[in-house]
Amino acid sequence: MAGSQRLHWGIRREASTAAGDARSAGTRLKNLIYGAGILVTLGFGYLYITDTRASIHQWLVVPSLRLIHYDPEEAHHKGVSYIQGLFAFNLHPRERGNNDIERGDLRVEVFGHVLDNPIGTSAGIDKDADIPSPLFALGPAIVEVGGATPLPQEGNPKPRVFRLPSQNALINRYGLNSKGADHVTKNLRQRVREFARSLGLGLGPDGERAVLDGEAKVPPGSLIPGKVLAVQMAKNKTTPDGDIEAIARDYVYCVDQLAKYADILVVNVSSPNTPGLRDLQAVGPLTSILSAVVDAAQLTDRRTKPAVMVKVSPDEDSDEQISGICQAVWASGVDGVIVGNTTKKRPDVIPKGYIMPAHEERLLTEMGGYSGPQMFERTLALVGRYRARLDQGQPKDAPAPTTSKPEQQTPVKQAPKKPAATPTKSAIDAAEASTARDAARLKPLTPEAEAASKQPIIKLPETPFASSAAKLQASEAADDAATSSDLSTPPTSLSSKRPAVPKSATSPGPAIKPAEPASKVIFATGGITTGEQCLQILNAGASVCQVYTAMMYGGVGTITRMKREMREAMGTKPNSAAS
Repeated sequence: MAGSQRLHWGIRREASTAAGDARSAGTRLKNLIYGAGILVTLGFGYLYITDTRASIHQWLVVPSLRLIHYDPEEAHHKGVSYIQGLFAFNLHPRERGNNDIERGDLRVEVFGHVLDNPIGTSAGIDKDADIPSPLFALGPAIVEVGGATPLPQEGNPKPRVFRLPSQNALINRYGLNSKGADHVTKNLRQRVREFARSLGLGLGPDGERAVLDGEAKVPPGSLIPGKVLAVQMAKNKTTPDGDIEAIARDYVYCVDQLAKYADILVVNVSSPNTPGLRDLQAVGPLTSILSAVVDAAQLTDRRTKPAVMVKVSPDEDSDEQISGICQAVWASGVDGVIVGNTTKKRPDVIPKGYIMPAHEERLLTEMGGYSGPQMFERTLALVGRYRARLDQGQPKDAPAPTTSKPEQQTPVKQAPKKPAATPTKSAIDAAEASTARDAARLKPLTPEAEAASKQPIIKLPETPFASSAAKLQASEAADDAATSSDLSTPPTSLSSKRPAVPKSATSPGPAIKPAEPASKVIFATGGITTGEQCLQILNAGASVCQVYTAMMYGGVGTITRMKREMREAMGTKPNSAAS
């Protein structure tokens, strides 16, 4: 009897152990499934949240920032900080895939660089060059940082930024707040040195020199093939408005500090929030300032030199003002013009007849520059007018530049301020000198441009949705260019007015052949919100569209969306290859 009981309890114990083992195995399997599910969810969540195509960025992130940070300036600063922090842990949003490279349907050439697409970000998004790399990750081919001033300055008193949500517009009177050119230089230098170290090119100055001299085979500013970095400069608010030499020294100081780390230098003379700045767009002062900047840029201590552009106001729109600015551009040897900035004017609301909320209507009385979709038609018209005027070349009866390159000058940089260049008598005609300099500087000087110059650059076709006004302006520009003796080859279509590889870059002519005039490049900014609008701007004569306010309302996916809209408007098939 006792033995029977022991046997019974043994069987029960064995059965209990077996059941426990089965439950344990089941629990482990469940945990494994749950763990795998969590990992897969996190993985897909990571891929979704960090993809610029995710709608969450426009419809959740942007409204949340506005709700948490009511002040627009605070929301902007926090947004920059968030992106900077996410980038440090590789959690930042980025454009996935290589659509631009694989398809090649949006390529353009600018200053010898073959860019992946014609869209860029405007200055003001990243005033102190804190996040150029995260911005490039969002898909633009051009990132503009700044504007940097020689000395740090606070800008205008706060509050100084105001939202008009019903119009997707902003009013700002920042007043060129900046941590100064030295701070921006430090950020850009550190970025170059970290890049050099990642490639094993050396640490510190040695690695930096290797990158700047082209050993990395990338543009020295952007550090990314197919993309370029623009750095905007401005004078200090305290520099006397009437002292052109002092103002020129401000810009030259910025060149001395920043030029090594930029692919493009941008001279800002168009901010509406700095007293006296827009007065510098008069022919005499502008020519003097731009000539000093061009001369200083040519002394940049690296193998290739940065291009120089000037950013002009949309409010200086009379024929006389546009003609004067273009005259200064040709006389000084500047490579191009950025058409557009914020405006002092207050455009009509859209859609027509819309009644704005009372609090937004009150904000229209605030001082400052206005930016938003309402600016687009004006920007489009200005691009056509600047294209037509610039394609005419420098007037033969134009006065000689007020400054020229010094006979002897070294690339040694002086601090904190350099004396103004001493004018010397030009040995040749000013117009011919400017033309020769432009032609030489527009030759491809980068590896990707050398390779691409052997094949035609893909042109964006004329779009059926371009406004009749834009078509008329662009047509007039083509007619003017075709009859101008300053241009050797007339454009054959609207899109062909965009810069192409000069003949001298692919098939050098006889040594005695006079230099052919180089076309001035136009970037456009102001109200550009959609891909279709970008195509209209390009067909009117610009090479690049820049966005600012559109990103403030559309979020980090704005550029990806615009490129998709451009391809849809062009009728490009998803899997089509570049022709």
